[in-house]
Amino acid sequence: MGTSIRIDRAKLERFCIDVFLQLGLPNEEAVDSALILVAADARGISSHGVGRLWRYVNGIKKGLMSGGVQPLVLCDTPVSLVLDAQGAMGMGVSRRTMDQVIAKAKNVGVAFASIRNSNHFGIAGHYAEMAAKADMIGICMTNTAALGVPTFGRSAMFGTNPIAVAVPAQGGRMFSLDMSTTAVTRGKVEVYEREGKPLPSGWAVDTQGKVTSDARQLLEDMLYQRGGGLIPLGGAGELFGGHKGYGLAVLVDIMTAVTSGGLFGKSVMDSEATSARVCHFFGAIRLDVFRDPNELKADMGRLLDELNQAQPAEGCERVYYAGQKEHESEQLCARLGVPLSEKIVTQLQSIGQEFGVGFPSAMAGS
Repeated sequence: MGTSIRIDRAKLERFCIDVFLQLGLPNEEAVDSALILVAADARGISSHGVGRLWRYVNGIKKGLMSGGVQPLVLCDTPVSLVLDAQGAMGMGVSRRTMDQVIAKAKNVGVAFASIRNSNHFGIAGHYAEMAAKADMIGICMTNTAALGVPTFGRSAMFGTNPIAVAVPAQGGRMFSLDMSTTAVTRGKVEVYEREGKPLPSGWAVDTQGKVTSDARQLLEDMLYQRGGGLIPLGGAGELFGGHKGYGLAVLVDIMTAVTSGGLFGKSVMDSEATSARVCHFFGAIRLDVFRDPNELKADMGRLLDELNQAQPAEGCERVYYAGQKEHESEQLCARLGVPLSEKIVTQLQSIGQEFGVGFPSAMAGS
C-alpha cells in the first residue's frame, strides 16, 4: 500500500493529544482519544487509526461531538448501565463506561452497559481487552452508519457493526477477537481509495447490487445513501454464509441501539464532515463465575498453544489465534515506530499547522 513512514509511538500520541487539547478537549479525554487512535495504527488497523483524526477535527468544530460532556444516566442497576452520551467523544465516554462495567462485575460477577447518541470510539477490541486485563471476559460492540447491504438486497440497511470479545490466558496472552460483521470496514475501503487501488471482488456491491471495485464511487454512494454498500461477512447470497454475517450485524444493532433507545439501521447516517452518532454495548464477566480463574487461564493458554502448533497450509508460514497478529505488530512498533502512509503524514502535518502543533519527524531508517 505504498511507502510507509514510521513515527515514534509516544511522539505520535503526543501530537494527537496536543491537537485534541487545541480543540478544547479536557486532558483526560484528549489522552484517551489519542492513545486509542494510535493503538489502531500500532496494531496494523490503519482503517481506524490517525487517518481518521480529520473526522474528529471537523466533528468538534461543527459541534457534532464535544469534550467535557456529562452523559445522561438512563438506567443504573448493580448489573447494568444505560447512558445517553449526548454527543460526547466516543473514546472517552467508552473508556469510562467500561471502567464502570468492570467495577460492577467485580462486585456481582457480570455487568453490561449500552450507550446511545455517542461518536466513533476507535477499535472495539480495546474495550474488550480492558476487561481481559482485569481477569474477565470482555465484550464490546458498536453500530455504525448504514453501510452494509442485507442478503438479497441492494441498499445499505446496517453498519459494519463490529463485535469484539477478549479472554485472558496465562502469561499475559489473550484471545482477542475484533471483527466487523461486513466483509470489510469502510475504513479499509478508504485505505484503498487513498492509495488508488481497485477493491477486491467480493467486498462490496454497487447501486444495482452488482459487485464493484470502484472505491471512490462506492464511498460516495454510501455517503449519500444512493444504494450499494458492503457485503455481509461470508459474502453475497447464502452459499458462503453471507446471511450469517447479516444476522450478526442486526444483532449488534439490537444490543447497542435497541437496548439503549438509540438510532439503528438506515437511520444512522454519516455526513461529509464527520461520522454519525452511534450506539455501543459493553460487557464484563468475571472468570470465577465459571471456575477457578487460574485453571481457566491455563486451559486458554493450552488452547492458544494448540492453535499456534497447528500445521500451516502449503505456502503459509504459521497459524495465528485472534489478536496475535495485532499484539505482535504492537511489539514491533515499539521498536521501529508506527507506520503511516505518506498521504496520512501529509494530512496530519496539515492539521498540525492549523493548530500550531509540530508533527514529529520520521524515525531513522523509515
